[in-house]
Amino acid sequence: MKNILFAISGPSGVGKGTLVKMLLEGDENLVSSVSCTTRAPRAGETDGEDYFFIDRETFEKKIAAGGFLEYDEHFGNYYGTPLSFVEETLQKKSVILEIDVKGAMSAKAKKPDTVTIFIAPPSAEELKKRLRGRHSESEEQIAERVARAEYEESFAPQYDYTVINDDLNETYARLRFIIESERVKE
Repeated sequence: MKNILFAISGPSGVGKGTLVKMLLEGDENLVSSVSCTTRAPRAGETDGEDYFFIDRETFEKKIAAGGFLEYDEHFGNYYGTPLSFVEETLQKKSVILEIDVKGAMSAKAKKPDTVTIFIAPPSAEELKKRLRGRHSESEEQIAERVARAEYEESFAPQYDYTVINDDLNETYARLRFIIESERVKE
């Protein structure tokens, strides 16, 4: 069984985090990548576990040295997947990235053997319902997230797989099948 880099993307509220957590719990040979960020740790976050917290100067030196599989800047802070972490971990286990579409496309460009999986909602209405159910966003924020979802879904044809999350357990089973199938491919 070979070790593979998997990149999973999808709109906010589609269930990516829950599905990735389920995949990790069910597979000791699959680990989640830890990203670097220049933002300050939030309460309860642990360096090296939630993120590698580094300063802006260090991050920019890593960019210049080609030290990231992918990176981006959001709200004045950098976020990126350290290439060395991914390569070292792939020597022992498969790695899963829960990442936005831009990051997934960058990862695939840098490591073409990355297996990309897009998680899609069954419909825009269902996505709105799930976002409202989280009780964490205003109606304006929900509208922004739904608009963003349309943009993200435009990338789905570029992914190796697209899975519609209409039922959490069925979607988990589909993802597990994809991962196992990719690991045994010649």
